[in-house]
Amino acid sequence: MNPYLEIRPEVATALEHGGSVVALESTVISHGLPRPHNLETARMMEAEVRKQGAVPATVGLLNGRLIVGLSSQEIELFANAEGVHKVSRRDLSTVLKTRKPGATTVAATVWVASQAGITVFATGGIGGVHRGVQETLDISADLTELARTPVAVVCSGAKIILDLPRTLELLETLGVPVVGYRTSSFPAFYVRESGLDLDLRVESPEEAARLMSVQWELGLSSGIVFCNPPPETSALHRTETESLIEAALASAKSAGIKDKTVTPYLLSYLSKSSGGASLKGNIALLIANAGVAGQIAVALSALRKS
Repeated sequence: MNPYLEIRPEVATALEHGGSVVALESTVISHGLPRPHNLETARMMEAEVRKQGAVPATVGLLNGRLIVGLSSQEIELFANAEGVHKVSRRDLSTVLKTRKPGATTVAATVWVASQAGITVFATGGIGGVHRGVQETLDISADLTELARTPVAVVCSGAKIILDLPRTLELLETLGVPVVGYRTSSFPAFYVRESGLDLDLRVESPEEAARLMSVQWELGLSSGIVFCNPPPETSALHRTETESLIEAALASAKSAGIKDKTVTPYLLSYLSKSSGGASLKGNIALLIANAGVAGQIAVALSALRKS
C-alpha cells in the first residue's frame, strides 16, 4: 500500500468486497468550471454514479495525503478555495510535500486510482496533442499515463481545442485502445462527431467490461479510452465551434497566454462566445459520462464475481 494513499471507508469497503467504484477528478472542480457550477456539477456527478449502483471516489491531495473519496465538505473546499494547485503526475510529490490542497488532472487521477485498485474513471475529455505541437512540443501527460496505467477512462473524446488527428495517432502508437461507446466517430468534447472514425466500438456496459477484462488478462498495461458522445440536447455544432476556437486561439496568442493557463483560457473564451452553451454542454457531458462509467463499473464487478 502506498504510504501516502488514504482510501476513505466507503470506497475501501466497496473495493474490499469487489464492489463497483468510479474515480472522479478534482481539477474539473477547482479549475475546469466556474463557481457555483463547479460544486453543483461535482455533486451531480457523484449522484449519477450512485444512481447506477456504484460508489464515487473523487480524488484530491489534502494535508500531504492522496485522498480517494473526498467528503462533501472537502469537495466544497476544492470548489471555493483560492490557489488550489493543479496536479499532474509530475507534480504529485512536490504538492504532497507542501501539504497544500491539490486538484488532480486526468493523468494524476488515473495514477492514483490505479494505486487504490480502481479501474474505472469518468471525466469530460482527455488532454492530447496541442495545436502547433511542431513548435511547442505540447503534449498532455494524459496520453503517456494512459499508455502505462490499466484504468478505463470514460470521456467525450478529447477537447476540441486540441489537434485531434495527432491525438488519435499518438494514442494508437502508445497502444491505447480508443473505443466508441455506441458510436463509430471520435467525439470532440462538446461536439458529437469530430469527423474522425473509430475502429473499435462497444454497445453496452457489459461489452465494455469484457473488453477491459481481456485487455488486462493478456497482461497489457495500458488503459482504455471509452468515448461517450455528449448528449444530443446539449451538443454544439462542429463548424460553428471550430470558428469560435480559431478566434479563441488568436485571442490567447495576442494576450500571451501559454502553458497550463491555455486550456482554462480557451474554455472560458468559448463559454462567453457561445453565450454559455459550451458551459451547459460541458456540464451535461460530465454527468452523462459519470453515469456510463457507473454502469461499466457495475458490469465489471458482476463479471469478476461470475
